[in-house]
Amino acid sequence: MMRFHKIYHRLSVSLLPSPPPPALPAALEINLRQFASGHLRTQLLSSARRRRSIMSSPRSRLRNLAPVNSAAEDVGGLSTVAGTAASSTDVADYYEEATEGKYQIPPPAIRDIVDAPPLPALSFSPQRDKILFLKRRALPPLSELAKQEEKLAGMRIDGKCNSRSRMSFYTGIGIHQLMPDGSLGPEREVCGLPEGAKINFVTWSLDGRHLCFSIRLGEEEEEDNNSSKLTVWVANVETGLARPLFQSPDIYLNAVFDNFVWVDDSTLLVCTIPKSRGAPPKKPLVPSGPKIQSNETKDIIQVRTFQDLLKDEYDEDLFDYYATSQLVLASLDGTVKEIGTPAVYTSMDPSPDEKYLMISSIHRPYSYIVPCGRFPKKVEVWTIDGKFVRELCDLPLAEDIPIAFNSVRKGMRSINWRSDKPATIYWAETQDGGDAKVEVSPRDIIYSQPADPVEGEEPEILHKLDFRYGGISWCDDSLALVYESWYKTRRIRTWVVSPGSKDATPRILFDRSSEDVYSDPGSPMLRRTSAGTYVIARIKKQNDEGTYLLLNGSGATPEGNIPFLDLFDINTGSKERIWQSDKEKYFETVVALMSDDNEGDLHLDQLKVLTSKESKTENTQYYIQKWPEKKAFQITAFPHPYPQLASLQKEMIRYQRKDGVQLTATLYLPPGYDPSKDGPLPCLVWSYPGEFKSKEAAGQVRGSPNEFPGIGSTSALLWLARRFAILSGPTIPIIGEGDVEANDSYVEQLVASAEAAVEEVIRRGVAHPSKIAVGGHSYGAFMTANLLAHAPHLFCCGIARSGAYNRTLTPFGFQNEDRTLWEATSTYVEMSPFMSANKIKKPILLVHGEEDNNSGTLTMQSDRFFNALKGHGALCRLVILPFESHGYSARESIMHVLWETDRWLHKYCVPNTSDINAELDACKDNPSQETSESKVAAGSGGGNPEQADDEHDPDHHSVRRSSLW
Repeated sequence: MMRFHKIYHRLSVSLLPSPPPPALPAALEINLRQFASGHLRTQLLSSARRRRSIMSSPRSRLRNLAPVNSAAEDVGGLSTVAGTAASSTDVADYYEEATEGKYQIPPPAIRDIVDAPPLPALSFSPQRDKILFLKRRALPPLSELAKQEEKLAGMRIDGKCNSRSRMSFYTGIGIHQLMPDGSLGPEREVCGLPEGAKINFVTWSLDGRHLCFSIRLGEEEEEDNNSSKLTVWVANVETGLARPLFQSPDIYLNAVFDNFVWVDDSTLLVCTIPKSRGAPPKKPLVPSGPKIQSNETKDIIQVRTFQDLLKDEYDEDLFDYYATSQLVLASLDGTVKEIGTPAVYTSMDPSPDEKYLMISSIHRPYSYIVPCGRFPKKVEVWTIDGKFVRELCDLPLAEDIPIAFNSVRKGMRSINWRSDKPATIYWAETQDGGDAKVEVSPRDIIYSQPADPVEGEEPEILHKLDFRYGGISWCDDSLALVYESWYKTRRIRTWVVSPGSKDATPRILFDRSSEDVYSDPGSPMLRRTSAGTYVIARIKKQNDEGTYLLLNGSGATPEGNIPFLDLFDINTGSKERIWQSDKEKYFETVVALMSDDNEGDLHLDQLKVLTSKESKTENTQYYIQKWPEKKAFQITAFPHPYPQLASLQKEMIRYQRKDGVQLTATLYLPPGYDPSKDGPLPCLVWSYPGEFKSKEAAGQVRGSPNEFPGIGSTSALLWLARRFAILSGPTIPIIGEGDVEANDSYVEQLVASAEAAVEEVIRRGVAHPSKIAVGGHSYGAFMTANLLAHAPHLFCCGIARSGAYNRTLTPFGFQNEDRTLWEATSTYVEMSPFMSANKIKKPILLVHGEEDNNSGTLTMQSDRFFNALKGHGALCRLVILPFESHGYSARESIMHVLWETDRWLHKYCVPNTSDINAELDACKDNPSQETSESKVAAGSGGGNPEQADDEHDPDHHSVRRSSLW
């Protein structure tokens, strides 16, 4: 699966436009995580899911996991943050006592931060008068990951729950009234739940009077097969009393694809397990024949390295068994009605006027080479009570989508309800056959049509686009914003259209490079309608007839991000900055409108918004700000999650690569550290490369120096507690200007960026030249291995987690490369650290999840790389984590990864005394030496640069808290 981001640690650089702000949900969700970027993160669900669940990342805490050695827990200095690091002898003794092959626990200084209680997720009611505190536990035990799961059609399914496997959950729900002065009323706990209930898919009714959610029981209650299945519950918000939605105990939720959605204030449409379903199909002991795939028609089908695909007829039958649902209309008064026939329903979306349903499903023939998202897809319109109205499309199997970026499926796509109309459908259709390499104008056409058109009524053309369609923000018949982009040139355009006026000529509002964050004007803020949809908020000024929007922007500047809120005249383009973040000490953002409970235009002097505020040392808190006085009322008071690091030092630094490209990084230093007194420290550099089309864009600053330093469960920042300097997210831009392919000079640019970063921390006197380690996850692991192969003079050791090291195993593109192996053979070979395993002489620690299902990063990549290293006598270690996927989630696994990392750093970084300065100087004196050794051949082949697949780091992917999903 492709993603349109380049990710650094705590920084996210968008190479394609951020998705246009789709409509907000009825419930505003704030997910306060200590995972991912470690930040308190806000996510807003899309309009199409406005009546749907609040997703979560809560974890359950591990029980009965003992430390490596109870006596070793208090080894002098090992648990000290402010003091000096433990002696190498103490550390050696600590790790010597560990038992090989058993799960280990890192020193208390690291363990205590990871084990800190997680903060709750927050959810605001549709009317913005109540807040849910969704409670959760920390890391899950490995036993949860060890449960059997079915790997089918690119998904992993928990057969007992009949849902996606490895679902996290909430442990409780607290309801607070939001008082007029911004304070919170006393908590009302949702009660009546069974003991040990695991809560998922929490969603508000449109009127805010009820909650709906699913429940499954804990392990100790799972004695019979049905107790682990998901049941649907509802709760009265005023009383907090919860009860099952269905009176019959034999109706269970099927959450493999969709789950449930409110169709009105008192009725839900639920995906249920068909009552007639029997036992799952049994795998035949003897197959009926061989597994055969054929291409006798000579079709050109190129696909990336998808995993967990269907393999045979038995898998097809098993997929149908778990994915097939019966749709049921269920009212709060107990009325239940089945609608439609059982099928593999993937989504169900009520029209804004609550009269129609848009139902999507997939059907056979299935594929063994692509995941279910490309299976034949049917979209239909039904009445709200389940009567068939018409078929919108029945798309064939899509195995042949080209690998070129911006290539799409043929036929209707992005089919949605207009959020400003009772029941109008809109969609896009490609005019280039879905192939981005085909030159055609227009490339996409946007169509619109009523849900139930009169006979002979043809779809209306709303707009034609020469780039790829990227979404629409609706306001009314006089205003909508249409987004398009083209990846190869990084151009992004925003059009102003008048959907209700055929005479009005569309005009371009913004036309810019998606890489140029300094020119980002911001996204229009959306407001809720009485139908529960979200449309562009139109603002009125006193004694002014102009049409104004609110543009919410990240405010990227050379000094860092300074978020803003602009009052924007859509007709003249003039702007007035009505709010801006403090830039001296704090980092603030506008999260959402809170004054959208009335119909019509919003008045500026009655504006009310939700904002967040944080600093280097203060956790993120949330505020209500009211106009015209702009007074802020604080509504949360979250404690510092790791007070032992509250006084850590953070600085955003800038430096220059030898080719003149400006680079940035965030430098973290331990609490109490003074370079003049303490001298240079061991340093851990943790990063993730990114691609750009211009040096200017690559040199722009992203992020803020005042952001709270969130620490995830596997974050490099944990080693601040071990007295390391941490260089987090130094930009590693791989630049391909014009028609130049960036990856053809990947190694040279990678090494140059790393050299500049290392020289800067040495120049500052904070890093010991011979004690600098490098690490990364996924594409960052790929980077790490390449640096140890091609820049051994820079680093004393490396840590590579869940990487791909042999690009010939991903022959139809990887990460941002969309040329094939046969089009760019030398680039694939030169970029592969596997091909340079004989050059890696510095210690490297490889870590990989045994069940990695990320595209491209098969576990085999680390296995084979380790064997290649060992075959050349390299100092290396491979750790395979049972049951773990691309990112690691079980407490045992995470603690062991931290233990392995700490051991590696204290064994090969802290005591290292080799003269790195001499190596660095020697490299400078003979700059061609490294290049001549590492260069394989001149790059060849054509194609398009860049764009990302799933090889990203989930621990370091930070989503802007004001993002609109």
